[in-house]
Amino acid sequence: MAAVVDQLEIPGLPLFRRGKVRETFDLGDALLMVATDRISAYDSVLPTGIPDKGIVLTQLSRFWFERTRDLVPNHLITTDLSDLPAAAQPFREQLEGRSMVVKKAERIDIECVVRGYLAGSAWAEYRREGTVCGIRLPEGLTECAKLDEPIFTPAAKADTGHDENITFERMVDLVGRDLAERLREATLTIYRAAEEYARTRGIIIADTKLEFGLVDGELTIIDELLTPDSSRFWDAERYQPGRDQPSFDKQFVRDWLTQSGWDREPPAPPLPPEVVEATAAKYREAYERITGRPLFPLS
Repeated sequence: MAAVVDQLEIPGLPLFRRGKVRETFDLGDALLMVATDRISAYDSVLPTGIPDKGIVLTQLSRFWFERTRDLVPNHLITTDLSDLPAAAQPFREQLEGRSMVVKKAERIDIECVVRGYLAGSAWAEYRREGTVCGIRLPEGLTECAKLDEPIFTPAAKADTGHDENITFERMVDLVGRDLAERLREATLTIYRAAEEYARTRGIIIADTKLEFGLVDGELTIIDELLTPDSSRFWDAERYQPGRDQPSFDKQFVRDWLTQSGWDREPPAPPLPPEVVEATAAKYREAYERITGRPLFPLS
């Protein structure tokens, strides 16, 4: 199994931000974003990483950034390591495949979620209230049912803990109507195009979340795009409404953690090798199914 890149420090490059999964370094007029192999579940970063996970996240984001750049601008500048400053060059082996140089943006603190199917927290709310983020849906829908039209269900971002689902009108209060409407339109545009393409690859994108920022006043997609960490990917051939769906993400991890009896309070327990291997295989399969090419060798 490949070595896990769990944490990365680059002397000479100031750390801009350390997230649950990514390290971001300040290059002055740009940022170096590095996806590690850390994995989080239930708001905790686990002590066991998933080999090549960061490479999958970066390469799949790169694929989608390039495919959708004519629809909505994104922050990707390059993935070419030769463009990095001298301080980063000794770390090429750790950076290879998992790094992007991106534009600096003024982050908008809204998680832009779009749902084409009734799953996860949306299904839980629908069963209680008949709504999703305040949007009234038809009666009688089943778990994982396909919605007549995808719906935009924003959340207020939180650096720790869960993001908070909010109504569109609450989003308007937070960012203004013009920006709120632009965010909704951009999110739905990306989702519709990606969902249509993914179906040709035998994948259903049930839902996804996007992050946006402003670059010189232009609305721009930042962070990652349409990865197994930010989306629910289902196998189209195995899709059956009325039940939970097998997915290409960290479901093996969540299932094992639930069965382990962990109370979801930090620290999280280490993962057994078989769960690590199964999760790594699902991440790689998601990349290969969607892009139509193997993860390695990196192109």
